[in-house]
Amino acid sequence: MNRMLAFALFPLLFLSSPVSAQSLCADCLKASQDQLKQCLESAISAEDKKSCLERQEAKAKTCETGACKIERDKSTNRDAVLPQKK
Repeated sequence: MNRMLAFALFPLLFLSSPVSAQSLCADCLKASQDQLKQCLESAISAEDKKSCLERQEAKAKTCETGACKIERDKSTNRDAVLPQKK
């Protein structure tokens, strides 16, 4: 029985594609969206909701100037370093 189970699990363990991590930029933006959702769920007044949206916009801007900018810079540098075909 154990051999059959091991044989059945072998393809799943060794042949499945690995789970790839998202980019830091995407993770940061997703976190800001998740925080917005939680904030809006607990918001009572329209002013609370407005505050939630303002905080989410600030967080998204931080992501853009932080993690997203770093990733864009890396991508640009990678393209600049690669030799161009003539």
